This record gives sequence, structure tokens and C-alpha cells, in this order.
Amino acid sequence: MSNRSWYYAAQGQQQGPISEDELRDLIARSVVTAETLLWSDGMAGWEKAGRIPGLMSGVPSMAPGAPPAFNTEAAAPSGALAVKLDTWGFFGRTLLYVFGQFLVVVTPWTAVYLYRYVIERMQVPGRPNLGFTGQPLDIWYVFIAMGVLTYLGFSSSVILSLISTIAPAFLGWMVLRWVFTKLTSNGEPLPVRFEGNPLAYVGWYLLLLVSCISIIGWAWVLTAWMRWICRNVQGSRRELVFTASGLEMLWRTLAVSIASMFIIPIPWLLRWYSAWYLSQFALVPRGSQPV
Repeated sequence: MSNRSWYYAAQGQQQGPISEDELRDLIARSVVTAETLLWSDGMAGWEKAGRIPGLMSGVPSMAPGAPPAFNTEAAAPSGALAVKLDTWGFFGRTLLYVFGQFLVVVTPWTAVYLYRYVIERMQVPGRPNLGFTGQPLDIWYVFIAMGVLTYLGFSSSVILSLISTIAPAFLGWMVLRWVFTKLTSNGEPLPVRFEGNPLAYVGWYLLLLVSCISIIGWAWVLTAWMRWICRNVQGSRRELVFTASGLEMLWRTLAVSIASMFIIPIPWLLRWYSAWYLSQFALVPRGSQPV
């Protein structure tokens, strides 16, 4: 096995990264046992140490009388995500993000500024001190393209209008994949990733646009799309789910849209709706959801 970095679960928390030599030392001292969950770059997900070929071989067995290993299978709690947003701080960053789309050049900075603000204020069960390490220049070309598409939408050309309609979906898929790779907990990177097919993602996006014709059908399409996204988030022994129903999505969106006509309540409505939306995502034991 190569000398790569490893992460392990202990007392319900992710530990690491540590070198392979350090990992073998923990195995020898029975800190890491055959039941301990491990992850390293290149692995599809967390796996018990005893199931990783060649890792536990040649390691002395636990001495009699030693305490049993901590049961990490039940360590990670389930529950809904939550976020604490400041009304004006969130509203101001959202406005900057919108203006950034029109100014184009500053879009990477305004987008990352908003993402970091929201993510660092999220509360995720079993993942304390959530963080975001993404930088504006990581995928600057994607954000610049999003800004350019803002203007293409006003074009009289059918081809350009078609591009401005479809391209945002693929760019959104790229941003989503990037965001997941930049998540951290307690300063350590999380081994989660989004593996959804780009063509399927674009298909959901187009279906959402078409469903708007029915006025209300979009709410059910959007909830189904969010559940598809959750099913394609991998790298954790817990499953991400979306719990909102189409009806819940519909009436809240309509209420916010109508109330926003009065202009003044918009900052508070934006915070309320965004906090509710994020709270509809939850972490549950993988495989506990009906197929």
C-alpha cells in the first residue's frame, strides 16, 4: 500500500489526516480496530479497516482485558440540517451575487463570498464547524460563463437564447460538484462528493422549466430533483435526503412571492425561506429510506 493520507472515525468524529505509518501504529495500539471506519483518497466510501485488503495483516491482536473498540456504526447522529443567517448580512451578500452576474468579471468573488457565508453558518449533525475552502479562481471560468449567459438571454438570436437556457444547467452541475469537494469539518476536508450524471442534471433542469407551464407543477418537479441530487451524494455512511413535499414548497414560494410585492419585507422573507429550504435536507443512516 502506498504512503497516502488516511481518515478514521473515533467517538463519532472524523479524525485525520494521518500517514499510513501513523495508521499502522494506531492499529498496533488497538486504537484502530477491524471495526473502525476508514477512508482514503481513491476509495468509494468509508469502509471498516478489517475489510481493506492488506491493512490489518501482520498486526498483533488486542491484548486480553483491553477495552473494546468504540462502535462507530452508531456514532454519527441523524437529523435535519439548520442554518443561522443574519438578515442584512445574507441579504447584502445575495445582492452582491446578483450584481456580480451582471458585472461578469467579479462573479467568482461574489459567488464564493455568498457560498462561504452560508456554509459556515450551517449546522450539520455530526459535522461540527462546517467550512468551505473554495477560492474564486478555482473555477473562475464557470462563474464568468454564468455572467455572460445573463446577457445572452436578452439576445434576439434563437441559437443564443437556446444556449442561455440550457448552458446554466451544465454550469450549475459543475458548481455543485466543486462545492462538495471544498467542504470541511473542524478544518479537515470531508470525503463527500456529488456523482450525478451531467445529462441527467440538465434533464431535470429542463423538466423544471417545462413544468412551469402548469403554474404549480414545478414544485413537485423541484422536490423530485432535490431527492435525485441527494441520492447522488456519496462518500459518507449517512445518506442525504430531502424531506419537503411539493405542496410545502408551493405554498411557501407563493407566500414569499406575494409578500415580496411590498418590497420592504424582502430581506426577512429571503432569510426565512432560505433557512426553511436548507432545513429540509437531513442526514439519515444509509439504506433507511424506502426505495
